[in-house]
Amino acid sequence: MINRSDAAVAAVGGRKPIDWRRAGLVFLSRYGTIVGLLLMLVFFSIMAPNTFFSRANFLNILSQASLTAIIAAGLTYTLVVGEFDLSVGFVASFIGLIVVGFMSYQGLPIWISIALALAVGIGLGLINGVLVTKVRINAVISTLGVGTMLTGIGFSYSAFPIASGIPRAFTNLSLGRVLFGVPNPVFFMLGILLILWTILNRTDIGQKMQAVGANIEAARLSGIRVDRIKMFAFATAGFCAAVTGTLLSSLLGSGTLGVGDGYLLDAFAAVFLGSATLRDGQFHIVGTFVGVLILAVGFNGLAILGAPSNFQPIYKGGILILAVGMSALARRYAAAR
Repeated sequence: MINRSDAAVAAVGGRKPIDWRRAGLVFLSRYGTIVGLLLMLVFFSIMAPNTFFSRANFLNILSQASLTAIIAAGLTYTLVVGEFDLSVGFVASFIGLIVVGFMSYQGLPIWISIALALAVGIGLGLINGVLVTKVRINAVISTLGVGTMLTGIGFSYSAFPIASGIPRAFTNLSLGRVLFGVPNPVFFMLGILLILWTILNRTDIGQKMQAVGANIEAARLSGIRVDRIKMFAFATAGFCAAVTGTLLSSLLGSGTLGVGDGYLLDAFAAVFLGSATLRDGQFHIVGTFVGVLILAVGFNGLAILGAPSNFQPIYKGGILILAVGMSALARRYAAAR
């Protein structure tokens, strides 16, 4: 007796019929973020064609996205190796304060101040890495603890915003437009994203990072120095957070503690959105950039349409929930294949 499944297979020449529901969910898990971004661009362009759909506004979106993209790219590295870093926003705030302090309080030249600030950022990332890999403290607890400590240290360094003694050349880092009228932070963003993408996808250490994130025990048994790889990831996150803090202080023209804290949620939302882009729930740089653009386009479009300011945190939180959900969906269907 022939059952229905056999008859269905025979009806299509010996091949199983296509599961359209499954195929649709797989497509959504891989390309839903890109489709969503395109739909947002079309919607806002129709609603505000003269304001939203313009070169000046697109440059504005890229400029607003640049700092989030830099800090999110660093966060991507820690998630690739299977860890979390909740200190990146605090590190950005702290570095933004001390880089200005080096110039204003200590009287150091611009480039020395920036170099020292970036070195401090890398050092803070290494501290996170040591606490996670050597002391074996849970990454969520250790990075949150380090970030909270930085808030207190920052207040000890300067309880008030530092807005004097800042050279114009420093503010021009973010406010200047060197080529084609494009804001400088956009070039910093593109350069850093390109370097991090190359490291992750075209170098030996990048392959080791992905191996550690995929199966840490198998990576260890294959001879990979897992602790060193994780410390490299945390150091990269610290460096990117430091770059973000430096550019943020340059943009504001002052060093103010706490101004970078809000980048943490934006970065996580972007990275998890990116993990549901093009790949089956894997964290990667291109996806993170797409996630950042979704956030930036949404914020920009809502502002142009005159949405109340309280819509921004609603949108941000909703995007984070959607991002984690789509990432989980992608992983589920990848595992079911």
